[in-house]
Amino acid sequence: MFQENDLIVYGNTGVCRVRAVGPLSGISAARKDRIYYTLEPVYDKGTIYIPVDSKVFMRLVITPEEARALIERIPDIQASPVDCQNQRMLSDQYEASLKTHRCEDLIQLIRTVYVRNQKAVACGKKPAQTDERYMKRAKELLHGELAVALGIDYNDVENYIRKAVERTKFPA
Repeated sequence: MFQENDLIVYGNTGVCRVRAVGPLSGISAARKDRIYYTLEPVYDKGTIYIPVDSKVFMRLVITPEEARALIERIPDIQASPVDCQNQRMLSDQYEASLKTHRCEDLIQLIRTVYVRNQKAVACGKKPAQTDERYMKRAKELLHGELAVALGIDYNDVENYIRKAVERTKFPA
């Protein structure tokens, strides 16, 4: 069970802070005999009330050490081979990557879409909206977790990754 102030990844919402753990009062739909998490999304507004025994995916945010190790492995994480032109099948494949809630899978998804977009541009085409939508979502989830884990601003994550990967490729 998570504790008050824990930072967790909650479903596809992303990073949330656990504000409270316990029964809910003042909410008529809440069962009095259940324990709930009160979650506050870090990068969005609102409050989420979810039973602690819910089937929705929840895990602690990765540690700073895990975040740095993950970033070091980025050059080794390859794009998935995707030759599918069927947008529905492609969407299902991208959705499956999001549902693992693994940072490595988010990186792979981002790389896959990047490669597809490069190929499209090389052929004189525009990147597909499906690709753009899933890349945006994968980046939001990945950057949100890395920002919290590393204690940096969300908007600085991409630059942080770029610099770290450059140092890995070309150590001083």
